[in-house]
Amino acid sequence: MPNKLNRRLDEALQALRSQARPDQLDAMARFGLTGDGRLGLAVPTLRTLARQLGRDHELALALWDSGIPDAQILAGMVAEPAKLTMAQMDHWVAGMRAWDVCDQACLNAFVKSPLAWDAIMRWAAREPEFEKRAGFALLAVVAVHQKTRPDADFLARLPLIEAAAGDDRNFVRKAVNWALRQIGKRSTSLCEQALAVAEHLCQRNEKSARWIGNDARRELNRRAA
Repeated sequence: MPNKLNRRLDEALQALRSQARPDQLDAMARFGLTGDGRLGLAVPTLRTLARQLGRDHELALALWDSGIPDAQILAGMVAEPAKLTMAQMDHWVAGMRAWDVCDQACLNAFVKSPLAWDAIMRWAAREPEFEKRAGFALLAVVAVHQKTRPDADFLARLPLIEAAAGDDRNFVRKAVNWALRQIGKRSTSLCEQALAVAEHLCQRNEKSARWIGNDARRELNRRAA
């Protein structure tokens, strides 16, 4: 690692550690905000630090490789999405150990990459919990933020939701549910299609599929009313 990058990384990690909140770690862990070396920083604090650092792709990659969850969230905030390669995105996804790290990377970096849409199917087919979650979390975030993407693209992704709905792992089923709800909120047509998927899931044998279907149906029916 070049000396200049080493210096930037050391300064960023020092800034993170200076605002650590070890007294918050037990409470955060109860909500699944875990991971070795976590410092306990709140997201608004990380956003302030990201603004101070500015976009810096080399620094983002180094922050991610520190393995510190707070630093990994910061990495997504300072990354330059246009510079992300699929190999880098796959590397990040393979290293995720907490749902907030996953979701923040999708929200702050992946969704802004031209590679995002193709990554959804790749990760949704993965078996590890957070890799699979990343596929559906990214689908949910794309549904919200990529305003010009046609409805047909999202219709083509609904089979992914049906295929994963039987996965009873907490962080997978919640992401699948999130994706279904966000697709349904995009338009009247997609709401109808998402509700049809939800109704079908409610009739499935798997407990997780029924939970996803019932929760999505409840929210989307409120929208359609």
